[in-house]
Amino acid sequence: MRPVDLLNGRLKLRHLVLVVVIAEQGSVLRAAEHLRLAQPAVTRALREAEQFLGVALFTRGPRGVTPTLFGEAFIEHARTVLAELRRAGERIDELNRGDVGTVTIGTLLAGSNVLLPRAIAALKADRPGITVIVQEATFDTQVPRLLDGEIDMILGRLNPIEDQPALRQITLYSEPVRLVARAGHPAQTLPGLTLPDLLTYPWVLPLEQTSLRHELEQVFRNEGLELPHNRVECTSILTVRTLLRDTDMVAALPELVARTDPALALLPMPPASVRRLVGVTFPAHRPLTPSARLMLDHFHAQAVELTA
Repeated sequence: MRPVDLLNGRLKLRHLVLVVVIAEQGSVLRAAEHLRLAQPAVTRALREAEQFLGVALFTRGPRGVTPTLFGEAFIEHARTVLAELRRAGERIDELNRGDVGTVTIGTLLAGSNVLLPRAIAALKADRPGITVIVQEATFDTQVPRLLDGEIDMILGRLNPIEDQPALRQITLYSEPVRLVARAGHPAQTLPGLTLPDLLTYPWVLPLEQTSLRHELEQVFRNEGLELPHNRVECTSILTVRTLLRDTDMVAALPELVARTDPALALLPMPPASVRRLVGVTFPAHRPLTPSARLMLDHFHAQAVELTA
């Protein structure tokens, strides 16, 4: 069987766009409406793409279409190609217009509380024409969007990436994780405060799929304890801060969160044996845009100030 040659000029950019839109819309008809094309034209172009590839990309059903195994593989690469072309256009535009551009940052709980706002403020003071887009989610949710080119980088606690060669990381600083509650919390006055003492209070814990959650579970196991049954699971720093300020809840948070918020306090007990490396995660083989490079420079500068 001869290998498929996609560089012979027969497969066009419009075929990539069309296949991706069909997958997103779930039907040829909705794809045609989305692209403002006649349905026969979309059907014909899809048939051309399948003929070039020599495989069926979708299975047809009464409620629409579903990607085949070949379709899923092709759609993944098509999205990457289209994302790279969009980024190429943005980069040319940035180089042409100087101070205008966009940087999209995926952020985690660690890093979003102090470093990110300071770095954004510094960037905007330096280059007010650059638009900064921030999207918060867990690391495993952010990675596919990073690889697809939808975001430029992920800022936060560095997760292990040994099994993901498509990623690379830069460390900005290291910081301990401490047990935190509201200022004036009853536990602040308990002599010889221990972890079991805090189980009488409700807790805010990270989600199960986060590295910090796994490390906290190990801390509790080492103490022969189960995780608090009375708990909320959350990664939104705004929600966590509000819960801590307004209730007697306890949480394990980066030390900078408490030190920069007068409404919060570090609990007087030996810190858990948990530290976190804060840094930036990038695609390994995709260069940063000029705007993203400037953002990274400000991350470095603000990290130095925070740890000085």
